[in-house]
Amino acid sequence: MAKPRPRLEKLTIDKDLDKFSLAEEASHHVMRRLAAPGLAALFLILSMGFAASYFTGASGMAVVIAAAAVAGYMAMNIGANDVTNNVGAAVGAKAMSMATALSIAAVFEIAGALIAGRRVTLTIEAGIVDGTQLLTAETLVWVMMSALISSAIWINIATYSRAPVSTTHSIVGGIVGAGLAAAGFASVKWWSIAGITASWSVSPLLGGAIAALILAFLKEFVIYRDDKIAAARRWMPVVLGVTAGCFTAYVAVFALDHVTFISLPTALSIGVLAGAACYVLSKPWIHRQSEGLDNRNQSLRKLFRLPLIFAAALLSFAHGANDVSNAIGPLSAIVSAVNGVASTARSEAPFWVLLIGALGISLGLTLYGPLLIRVVGEEITRLNPMRAFCVALATAITVLLASALGLPISSTHTAVGAVFGVGFFREWYTRRSKRRLEYVRRRTGHADFMEKVETNFAEVRRRRLVRRSYFLTIVAAWVITVPVSALLSAVVYFILSGLFL
Repeated sequence: MAKPRPRLEKLTIDKDLDKFSLAEEASHHVMRRLAAPGLAALFLILSMGFAASYFTGASGMAVVIAAAAVAGYMAMNIGANDVTNNVGAAVGAKAMSMATALSIAAVFEIAGALIAGRRVTLTIEAGIVDGTQLLTAETLVWVMMSALISSAIWINIATYSRAPVSTTHSIVGGIVGAGLAAAGFASVKWWSIAGITASWSVSPLLGGAIAALILAFLKEFVIYRDDKIAAARRWMPVVLGVTAGCFTAYVAVFALDHVTFISLPTALSIGVLAGAACYVLSKPWIHRQSEGLDNRNQSLRKLFRLPLIFAAALLSFAHGANDVSNAIGPLSAIVSAVNGVASTARSEAPFWVLLIGALGISLGLTLYGPLLIRVVGEEITRLNPMRAFCVALATAITVLLASALGLPISSTHTAVGAVFGVGFFREWYTRRSKRRLEYVRRRTGHADFMEKVETNFAEVRRRRLVRRSYFLTIVAAWVITVPVSALLSAVVYFILSGLFL
């Protein structure tokens, strides 16, 4: 009679293989968790390599190398926390996958920072603290270093706490706090601070208003029309033409100003031509895409997916142009001070400094962006491709306008304001729009029933459209960011000055 030992041996081997498989899976899981910090560390080393290779000063090499590493760290935190606002609406609307959103944002963030990021960098570098009021150039170096360190730490804490905060608030508060610690109230340009603070207040309101206007246009002329497909074929090329025209005019004036001079009338003319070309080219595309679609809102959402991708790219370009200054503005000031040059409104950031900011933002987005990318897209109000398009386009227009004026506004404020604008407008429109009510009555044929529904359930729909509780969280994060970063920066400055001054 055969013994069962071979079967037992086989079972033992299977168990051993299972143990090896579990161990391998565990090691892979650990490696994945270590991959992001490892890549981040490599980028910081690369940033220091850029500084060592391209800095041409006779002294201060160690300070510039250290500042480059801190600026790279700051840039990655901006990408992890702030850039998520650019594609959060699109991901929340399920118009694009997470991988697609991250790829688009990374490419256009780099393009915006390198092409159009120099102008607003000057505001961060020289528009907040007056270098002539500080004791020495060395003091200015440690003021900017303190601002970078404190802002990066605060944003990092906020990111892991799943709190979307303004990176612009963080860096401006850091510079103000360190400036006050170094040289008192005389060192801060308070009129500039007042203007920047006003832009923080205006940007969410303006972003919300523009988003609401775009959504109102789409609802009135496309969504609540009896023939939705025909309305989309008529008006969507107009929307796309306006989008392309505005973007082209901005690039002509502010992204190419260091290559060749283009006057505002010429740029507007170029924008009009680009918008007209986009209108002509998009008409047959819209017609082809709409063939065979049912006459319902779901069909319209399909038509808005590609325009939403374009709008997300535009917003990423705008963010790269505007918010790269939060990382490299202080670094540029440090480089100038080490070289013995006072930062002024005519100072220009070296290309390698811009490159650190651009690559750092994109890397931070890719490695840590998914942690917060759904906050804006899903936790405020329900979005679909049409609403997300309104949010993205309105945010892009607002940020581009601010970048053109050299104002370091908060893209977080703008994007969240646009999302709230869409949500609050939907509440108002659902309860009060005569066109919508007439449309529903015609579709259902139950006028009395629909009037009862409109009367009794308006409050229920209002609560579902916008989450008021999340509004308090956002406002609290906005309120504490400036004082916390300023206080932390002052503490860091006292430590650094005690060690090196």
